[in-house]
Amino acid sequence: MSVNKFLYLAEEEIHSILGKDYQIVIDSVEDALKMMYEGTTIQPDKSSQIFDEKYQNRINCMPATLKRENTCGMKWVSVFPENKKNGLPNVEGIIVLSETNTGGVKCVLNATELTSLRTAGVGALAVKYLARKEANTIGFIGAGEEAKAHFKLIKFMQKDIKKCFVSSRTKKSVDTFIEELAPMYSDVEFINCENDYESAICDADIIVTAISSQEPVLKARWIKPGTLYIHVAGIEDEFAVARMASKIVCDCWEAVKHRKQTIVQMYNAGELKEEDIYADIYEIICGDKEGRESEGEFIYFNSVGLAVEDILLANRIYEKALELGKGIWINK
Repeated sequence: MSVNKFLYLAEEEIHSILGKDYQIVIDSVEDALKMMYEGTTIQPDKSSQIFDEKYQNRINCMPATLKRENTCGMKWVSVFPENKKNGLPNVEGIIVLSETNTGGVKCVLNATELTSLRTAGVGALAVKYLARKEANTIGFIGAGEEAKAHFKLIKFMQKDIKKCFVSSRTKKSVDTFIEELAPMYSDVEFINCENDYESAICDADIIVTAISSQEPVLKARWIKPGTLYIHVAGIEDEFAVARMASKIVCDCWEAVKHRKQTIVQMYNAGELKEEDIYADIYEIICGDKEGRESEGEFIYFNSVGLAVEDILLANRIYEKALELGKGIWINK
């Protein structure tokens, strides 16, 4: 690191570093969770400034330290679900990385695509540890950028995916999802379910809701035995979905329970207890608890997104950028 300069990485440079090899994303997320388990991270609570209770428009400040990497970082990210109606990104942010031995800033990265990929990387890990090995169908409620990222990362992890059912609020978003991804995945049949959520879900081995909903859109009666459900955003499912789960797994329950997702609503209403949470996924990754134990289990996975995942992924992209000579050096 130069004492008087820091490296800036724009979104296109990050995209060129990652390409379509998503292993760095999945490995970074998994390694970050292992570091949490080992106690080699510092992760203060996320600070959220919410500007609109109805749509949950907000800006989050997410700090974390990776002790073994001698790196401290912070992600500053806005989440404005209604922006897409005006042609604006609904997620936008930056990450700042500093060295812990000097305190010097070493890198600033665009965090928009990185956030989407990190979130999808956690979903891919859930598939690795919680889905049936022969799972080959996936169903989406939501067809935006986060849904696309989830398809890419899950397909990278689960090569046997052969059929993808897609639904969303608007036909246009489903059309765009399929138009973008179908040419890239000739071995997958994409089914346009428009806004018929039930049709997108009832035959799926893996379900992803990525729709930033503040009211339930997923019904328990649509879900078949043996399914893995990946809950990405807000209040996307009715309480009955979690009630019927064989196991509820989180990325980190302590972080989840301070948010406003469905199982948190249940917890606050006294309809879900601490002991109803089977595990944090790092307990499964590190062997303390079993993942899927039978073909018929319906497993509910709730991800809130953790700063340690963002910071480790950003740091590895920074290191790769140094190797490849990518980015722009900026004087402090």
